[in-house]
Amino acid sequence: MPAKKRQNDPATGKRNKKEKRGELAVINSDLRDEAVQKGMRDAWQRKESNIHLDCEPFPHCQITRFLQSESFVESLQAELLQLNFNSKSNDLYKFQQSDDLGERKEDHISQIRSVIFGEFRVWLSEVLQVDLEATVDISCAKYEHTDVLLCHDDELEGRRVAFILYLVPPWEVKDGGTLDLFSTDGVNQITTLVRRIGSPFIKVLSEEKCRLSLSGWFHGPSLPRPSRYIEPPVPRHTHIPRDESLLFEWVNEMYLDPRYQARVQQEFEESSEICLATFLQEEKLRQVRSALQSSEIKWERKGPPNKRYYGCADMQSVPSCVQECWELLSSESFFILLSNLTGLRLHYLCGDEDESENEDGKSETENRGGEGNTQASASNTDADTSTTEKKDKGPPTCVGELRRWMHGDYTLLHDSVKREYALDLQLHMGCAGWKSEFGGFTSYIAHDEDEELLTVYPEDNSLALVYRDKDTLKFIKHINNSSSSQLSSQNTAAFYDFSFNYYE
Repeated sequence: MPAKKRQNDPATGKRNKKEKRGELAVINSDLRDEAVQKGMRDAWQRKESNIHLDCEPFPHCQITRFLQSESFVESLQAELLQLNFNSKSNDLYKFQQSDDLGERKEDHISQIRSVIFGEFRVWLSEVLQVDLEATVDISCAKYEHTDVLLCHDDELEGRRVAFILYLVPPWEVKDGGTLDLFSTDGVNQITTLVRRIGSPFIKVLSEEKCRLSLSGWFHGPSLPRPSRYIEPPVPRHTHIPRDESLLFEWVNEMYLDPRYQARVQQEFEESSEICLATFLQEEKLRQVRSALQSSEIKWERKGPPNKRYYGCADMQSVPSCVQECWELLSSESFFILLSNLTGLRLHYLCGDEDESENEDGKSETENRGGEGNTQASASNTDADTSTTEKKDKGPPTCVGELRRWMHGDYTLLHDSVKREYALDLQLHMGCAGWKSEFGGFTSYIAHDEDEELLTVYPEDNSLALVYRDKDTLKFIKHINNSSSSQLSSQNTAAFYDFSFNYYE
């Protein structure tokens, strides 16, 4: 992808880091002949370009004089740090933000705000030949150690130009937090990184420094947007023929006891989730954990980064014991075991779905309610439709992958896959002593809501089962830099999980 055309791009400055106290980055959403993406949420829904302005292009502008004044920048920083900040955290970010930038007394904040809203906006309109409105979104963000803002777009109606005013101490590459721009393909999916701006923006690694900025959006006429991209479904398969001897070789005998299975099923039916500790036999667990460290395994990066970023094993390259564990989770005997543990119909021997329907026409698995349930409520019509869909789907199927989780890995919420009923399985390995502040946990939330329904934390040799409906989404929280010491203490840079989805 060729470099993006930039208007009024300044020559490279010769100043050192200490002299770069105030720096303004502007993301232009207007030029549509190229596809560039800013390092934030889903792929840009339109074509982009970037302009990095370091004062020289508009020498007579008041904002230039402000940013070239060391005393002004220091006073502005001090005033911003006195604002009331609110902690913000979800799948996409973790940082502190203040919106307390409205009409103020005559201070440095009001001065810079007045210039951005007025003189600078007029100048930018002329440069970009876009009629920018007087209404401007603006806030102050503070990023500290382990804070992050991941790959996304800022696509909302009327947004045309993003701006970021960096107000930071001397910064080095090791401190992290670059602003990344990505190219996109013909369906607006991210392909490659095309530009990295050195000013800190995402994933702050420094434990001592604080990244402070003013940022926001100028509004203008909306641009046409392409239709939403739907990812092709991952191929599924039915169970593989393996008898129950495989279970006795691998699974903790406690979970093979019919009486204990009945207790697990009762608990699962009440909450639609359960974690089964010490699931694999100790010797098998030791073999697999050791084999996962093999340099022969080929790990492929799963993306695009506006949706996911983690390592996925090529199953053709894994050692034999890892392959056997994979076959266990795909086997006919394991489908039956899951049916006995959950009450779901994952094998024809496990009851007729018609017999489990109640008088309202809902199946037992669809009728789970109760506090803490990860399923959102549905109307009778939705339940009837779901029952019909399940009857038409054919035999139960599954899809799975072996994943490697390292510092910087994550998944994000997105709407480019089909939502449907599924049983999620995670079997974690190599994460003993893992702490929630490291990230890496799986969070379930209701669609179009911020409410967190359930959190599944990595726990060594624990089998996590969660039944979700069409209105339940999930993401894995970004693994931050604080996890490095925990992983290195175990002589590894990663932990692992077998992740499967089963469909009735």
